[in-house]
Amino acid sequence: MTGGRVVVIGGGLAGVTAALRCADSGFRVTLLEARSRLGGATYSFRRGDLVVDTGQHVFLRCYSAYRDLLDRLGVSDGVRVQPRFRAPVLTPRGTGSVLTRWNLPAPAHLAPALLGYRLLTPRDRVRVARTAFALRRLDPDDPRLDRVSLGEWLRRRGESERAVQALWGLLAVAALNAEPDEASMALAARVFRTGMLDDADSVDIGIPQRPLAQLHGEPASRALHAAGVDVRYRCKAAAVRYAPGGLRIPVRERGSAGVLDADSVVVATPHRAAAGLLADLPLPEVASWARLSSSPIVNVHVVYDRPVTGLEMAAVVDSPLQWVFDRTAVAGSSRGQYLAISQSAAHEHVDARTGDLRRLFLPALQEVFPRARRARVLDFFVTREPRATFRQAPGTAALRPPTRTAVPGLVLAGAWTATGWPDTTEGAVVSGIRAAEAVEKDQRSRHGVEVTA
Repeated sequence: MTGGRVVVIGGGLAGVTAALRCADSGFRVTLLEARSRLGGATYSFRRGDLVVDTGQHVFLRCYSAYRDLLDRLGVSDGVRVQPRFRAPVLTPRGTGSVLTRWNLPAPAHLAPALLGYRLLTPRDRVRVARTAFALRRLDPDDPRLDRVSLGEWLRRRGESERAVQALWGLLAVAALNAEPDEASMALAARVFRTGMLDDADSVDIGIPQRPLAQLHGEPASRALHAAGVDVRYRCKAAAVRYAPGGLRIPVRERGSAGVLDADSVVVATPHRAAAGLLADLPLPEVASWARLSSSPIVNVHVVYDRPVTGLEMAAVVDSPLQWVFDRTAVAGSSRGQYLAISQSAAHEHVDARTGDLRRLFLPALQEVFPRARRARVLDFFVTREPRATFRQAPGTAALRPPTRTAVPGLVLAGAWTATGWPDTTEGAVVSGIRAAEAVEKDQRSRHGVEVTA
């Protein structure tokens, strides 16, 4: 390899992607990860005989960059993509419905499902179908859309409060980790257009069939090693500083301090950590990153002594529940049934006591799954992600920085950067690809580096 020196700070999906791409282009790559594992926010831990993911992650068929990364890691067989989008929607009253797509050209593929959505009145269903066609005409990159919320835009279209909450909100809260009145319309347009309306099969849901550590962190470690990347675990970068001829990173590794020099640095950490690393550089925009704030996700885990539902996943409305997933097989459970409740935009739950959440969610599960009334709870626990995503509110587009910075050799990666995507696995991987492209372009122009694949 004849490329320059690249240091990637952060071993999440963005950092892993950037490191692999830079190594493929012939650069000498070092990846720094403060933890003892890769994968960032997507990781697993053991609890008894269970392998537990901290959060339930799903993706859409249109997540092409993320799916390419799974191919590169050799784990595409560790996910299952629905042959056709199907999402049961339950209520405590038992009057549920099913959202599914038909084998029709887009956007007509969703029209029968929207017109037949039994949780809305016939009049509301017609309005919803018209709104879906209007969404397809929007440009997600139009800055005007980022000045209003999804809820405001929908009400201007004449959508009822019931439709805003029981349909659009059902989907948007899961995708954007924000309630309709708190979600950027620009990001909502990206989700609904790219994820649901542009192509008939884009909306098909992909569900991991392995714990996230086996899907991301462990195979990433193997792939990086095979690519010649120097991965340093428990190595914490203290700052990024400009030095003559390149960049300098003070680090602390295994209790001792050191300094790494690099021609290029990819900062692939969450926005708060990135702001701290770059505080000494002449980048005035760093101060605005704090305004991206954060939004929590809470996951409630329940193990029953017997099966209580035959559904792999379901959405729930008119209930404290949002989405419920059967994790029994994926977690390796040898008894009963293990359900995970995923609660996005969970501001009211993130600091709640586990006992209070138990008193709230167990009766809610019994209402939508009557068999749970006769089942014994073997285990109940909660995992919290207080800063699961940045706060994807109106006005955030102006705060999300581009990949390239004004400091030569310094580029940014992470789902919080200006990818045009919400804070998703797809956004993270796209940011890593763009960071690697920026590194290659920058080193070619600055040093005339010969880059060999």
